Amino acid sequence: MRHIAIIGSGPAGYYTAEAAQKQWGDDVRVDIFDMLPVPYGLIRTGVAPDHQSIKGVARRYEATALSDNVRFVGNVMVGKDVTVEELQGLYDAVVLATGAPHDRKMDLPGENLPNVYGSAAFVGWYNGHPMFANLDPDLSGDTAVVIGMGNVALDVTRILSKTREEFAGSDIVAHALDVLDTSKLRRIVILGRRGPHQIMMTPKELGELSHLSRAAPRVDPQDLPEVGEDALLEPGLRKSVNHLRSFAAIPASHYGDVPIEIEFDFYASPKAILGDGKVTGVEVERTTVEAGRAVGTGETYVIPAGLVVCCIGYQTSRIPGVPFDERAGRFPNDEGRILPGLYCVGWARRGPSGTIGTNRPDGFSVIEKIAEDIGAGAGKQGRPGFDALAQARGLDVVTFRDWKKIEAEEEARAREGAPREKFVRVEEMIAARGS
Repeated sequence: MRHIAIIGSGPAGYYTAEAAQKQWGDDVRVDIFDMLPVPYGLIRTGVAPDHQSIKGVARRYEATALSDNVRFVGNVMVGKDVTVEELQGLYDAVVLATGAPHDRKMDLPGENLPNVYGSAAFVGWYNGHPMFANLDPDLSGDTAVVIGMGNVALDVTRILSKTREEFAGSDIVAHALDVLDTSKLRRIVILGRRGPHQIMMTPKELGELSHLSRAAPRVDPQDLPEVGEDALLEPGLRKSVNHLRSFAAIPASHYGDVPIEIEFDFYASPKAILGDGKVTGVEVERTTVEAGRAVGTGETYVIPAGLVVCCIGYQTSRIPGVPFDERAGRFPNDEGRILPGLYCVGWARRGPSGTIGTNRPDGFSVIEKIAEDIGAGAGKQGRPGFDALAQARGLDVVTFRDWKKIEAEEEARAREGAPREKFVRVEEMIAARGS
């Protein structure tokens, strides 16, 4: 019998568990650990609340979770409640599937001013992550600056732009919806260091900006390359640039009909966040693109802003006793191998890149490596050994059956039309388990 511990219950964790089942059938036991009492990681607290079709992938993970040889071990923090070294003593392999839950720092003057947020925190706030439920952003200013040219920047912009009615069917949490209702924003500037041909935004997400009831996107036609240059782009990026071209063609008179203008500011590199006691603006340097890189021109200007959200990427959590690559923001590894008996998968392995589905081949790949390394297993205790340790330490472990009770309570307390109203505090989740 092989015993596998997976740290992290998001897409990478569950795809790895699925791969272990396909590799060994009934000859494996998999325990999936999570610091929260609820599973699914990025699906629950990272994917935009108005993208419910994407969140539907959790049904696949549930099928794996309900298998006899896979167990959810929630409300256990690895590195605090139990060490990686202890798990290595109990399991044939320990797989880190912790994702990349922390914001990359901008390393700019003023980034710690009030009302300046990283996207992990801001997205966590409107998605109900317990770490960020108390964020309380101030939306009383008329301008927000969103730094970044990827889909997360689009998510943040779209959420800031929508009306309450446009959130019908979403699972945005009530505290965020109430704050968004008070918003005085009239301008959202999406800031990117390079140009339209270097964006990381996908066509579907860009296209959604065309259908907002109270906001319209604006692109300066002079920022767009010659149309003929689009032929060199890969098809997805070409579609995205076509959206930008359609935004540039919107007549100026249209912006008088909508309260919020979404402005794409290309060739613009943030140099400092300005303010004294609270953010008041962003100092920006105009750039050019040379050999694919943004190069400053020395020309600077200031965008007044009362809110700044930085969406420039994420990094993995450090875990005591595990090597960490500070520069790459992930665990150093050789095709998923970190140390003997210790592996990583998903964003913890490769950094924050790829789609949710990218984690599936990643999980199968690391299980192939584990199969090569552990053979038939070393006769370790696995699940019974951890259960004894948890009992000795008084750990309050949340099972998948417990999670289903929490889920039922969230669905019961949903506002009309919403799939659920998430609990945003761990103690509320624990209490719901007992109902």
